[in-house]
Amino acid sequence: MKLICSFVAVVTCVISCCLSTLAADGEHSAAHAEFSAFWQKFKSAVVAGDKAVVAEMTKFPVSMPYGVKAIKNKENFMRRYGEVFDGEANAVQCFGSTKPQKAESGGYEIYCPFKETPNDKENAPIRFLFESTKGGWRFVGLDNINE
Repeated sequence: MKLICSFVAVVTCVISCCLSTLAADGEHSAAHAEFSAFWQKFKSAVVAGDKAVVAEMTKFPVSMPYGVKAIKNKENFMRRYGEVFDGEANAVQCFGSTKPQKAESGGYEIYCPFKETPNDKENAPIRFLFESTKGGWRFVGLDNINE
């Protein structure tokens, strides 16, 4: 009887572990699918120069590189749009050829080269940051990892 109870306990444990792994994989797949849909819309809006749509897909305040003031609100974002998407990097060009990467934080990031060296994929220090929020995926920051 003890052997049967032990066997049932082990089988139950294995099934629970497998189910929780499958659930986690399902959640990851769903989050990835949600980000992919967000990314396509965000990228298209940036390429089209649609500041209003990009602003709606942004969480404020937007963090900026070292020594640069954060963008506090939509109005400030609209004024500084060029600084973000056509400052050190040409986001239109970069977003067309670079895929976002999963970040350690659970969000996504995309690394772009400097505007002056658009084909230098080995030196792409301009990082655009995205995170999942209660309202869905949002653009949350810009960084120069060299600073």
